[in-house]
Amino acid sequence: MEKPRIRHIAINVADREKTAEYYKKVFGMEEKYRGPGGTIYLSDGHLDLALISTDKYPRGINHFGFQVESVKGIEEVAQTKAEENTFGAVAESWIKDAEGNRVDVSEHGWPI
Repeated sequence: MEKPRIRHIAINVADREKTAEYYKKVFGMEEKYRGPGGTIYLSDGHLDLALISTDKYPRGINHFGFQVESVKGIEEVAQTKAEENTFGAVAESWIKDAEGNRVDVSEHGWPI
């Protein structure tokens, strides 16, 4: 199986617009997509950044995601069943790591 790669990080922020402008100005990231719920998707060409805004979770890193060859293969290694994504975002599914952190797993990566 091909080695999985971290492809995105989602950050829960108070002001998506201000934060997006910061990452564009300071790190040269490009805006790739805006989700129907307002999420702003940025990319440096290798790593993608999702700027979300919700009061349901603390500010800061919300989750990160790997692009994998096989979600089923990851389920076998992790000895768990991946949750299907029901949040309307772009990842196929997610699992929890040993500390309970959400980790998205996707065979196709982001559609942007």
